[in-house]
Amino acid sequence: MSIQSETSWVRRFPPASWLADYRASWLGADAIAGVTLAAYAIPVSLAYAGLAGLPPQVGVYGYLLGGVGYALLGSSRQLAVGPTSAISLMIASAVGVLAGGDATRYGQIVSLVAFSVALLCLIAWLFRLSLLVRLISDSILVGFKAGAGLTIIMSQLPSLFGVAGGGHNFFDRAIKLAGQLGDTRPLVLGIGVAATVLLLLGERRLPGKPVGLAVVALSILTVSVLGLAEMGLPVTGKIPTGLPTLSLPTFGLLEFDDLFPIAAGCLVLAYVEGVSAARSFAAKHGYALDVRQEFLGLGAANLAAAFGHGYPVAGGLSQSAVNDAAGARTPLALVFCSATLALCLLFFTGLLTNLPKTVLAAIVFSAVYKLVDIPALARMWRISRIDFYAAVIALVSVLFLGILQGVLLAAAASIFLLLLRASQPNVAFLGRLPGSGRYSDRARHDDVEPLTGIIAFRPETSLLYVNAETIFETVLAALQTSPDVKLVACDLSASPFIDLAGSRMLHDLHQELASRGITFCIVGAHAQLRDLLQADGLADKTDSGDWMRALDSVLSSRKPQAND
Repeated sequence: MSIQSETSWVRRFPPASWLADYRASWLGADAIAGVTLAAYAIPVSLAYAGLAGLPPQVGVYGYLLGGVGYALLGSSRQLAVGPTSAISLMIASAVGVLAGGDATRYGQIVSLVAFSVALLCLIAWLFRLSLLVRLISDSILVGFKAGAGLTIIMSQLPSLFGVAGGGHNFFDRAIKLAGQLGDTRPLVLGIGVAATVLLLLGERRLPGKPVGLAVVALSILTVSVLGLAEMGLPVTGKIPTGLPTLSLPTFGLLEFDDLFPIAAGCLVLAYVEGVSAARSFAAKHGYALDVRQEFLGLGAANLAAAFGHGYPVAGGLSQSAVNDAAGARTPLALVFCSATLALCLLFFTGLLTNLPKTVLAAIVFSAVYKLVDIPALARMWRISRIDFYAAVIALVSVLFLGILQGVLLAAAASIFLLLLRASQPNVAFLGRLPGSGRYSDRARHDDVEPLTGIIAFRPETSLLYVNAETIFETVLAALQTSPDVKLVACDLSASPFIDLAGSRMLHDLHQELASRGITFCIVGAHAQLRDLLQADGLADKTDSGDWMRALDSVLSSRKPQAND
């Protein structure tokens, strides 16, 4: 086997790398981290399963199987994989209608969705689509998370107040909840509020500790001792004992056009959130993260969940922070977590019978309220209004349309925002800096000397179909305010790429200038651009007379300066 193929094999199977460097001293740290993560995962997975409309044990299956799958092929050493709040709500809103009220069919569909996510991960890995998924901008992501957080909180408030709730989106749920507040059950609300306060205090005073598990244990003890379940307090009831049975998902339940949007939405959410979290921990611990390999890790996690009758899973920042704070050194911590969860499923599910559902709602609330990042939105408002408006579009789309449609619209909005920014590039009109042979943007420097009879402009972007017309119109507008122009020079030193639409724009500009008796000259183009311009015949249409060569040599010998 060649060295290159061996390196490729190791890169595709990360345990071959981190196990080779494994130290005995890490074993205890990974074991403690795994048990701590399991203590965090039990209440959260039960809550998220309920949010997804599934039996509580299905959430535990996601952590148990998803963690093992990711440990085999994921490149992050601290990322923890399991159910997440946004994906859980997406599953509930999208699959509920397709299942038609049939609980068995519902469970089969969510497993099929997890399998489809795994298949899409493989396709994305094969075609190197990590760049496409990363097209969702940070501003869009902030808005989407805020909308998802508000939607999830609103979906849990009925359980906190002990009312029926209902509705299809944030505003519909809010209206129905307002109409049901008169039916609030004080016992349910009191326990829910007390659990929420304890969780928030524990998060602040005991960061990294399994506060959620302690609140769950305290609530179960209280309900059991006082007999609150017999008084009508909603509880989870009996949870089946035993490990998940492994089998193929049931195929043929949905048409492709029903299945694909759900799976694609889950993939986008899972990959963006997982890679964002994994990058932060990779930077903290000083190792390289393979963003393409993350498709395989995420795919393996979802494939394992699908075979165990679970629903789509993802890496999340909160559970990964617990894993990292507990001392995880390698993905072996996920294996210890899965082993701990397996023991709980085998021997301790009976202890969860009297777990109040209002406590699960409190756990969801305490886990997702930070998604509504008001400081980040305020910072966008101060620094970049276009980013703020993009975030608001994503936020509002989630509130009105729901998680699935919201994430797809957010992805489309990111691409639209990218094109909008590309379509309005800065075109710098150059003047000579006094006492030098350098040229700079007249709009940024008041002391530059104008070029008499010359317009020299520099598009500070690639010349593409989305901005060619804007650049053309900008130059013509400058001509209207500049009398006696004899030469127009286009400096392409800041343009790394040009497409055929950009080349056609330069043709049109040359023809327009020629009709006015104005010479057109292109300067500063690097080798690739020159090759395309020559192939398109544009080089023959430009004037490179001797009297312009001095300006040509000056402009082409410089790159845009940082202060330009």
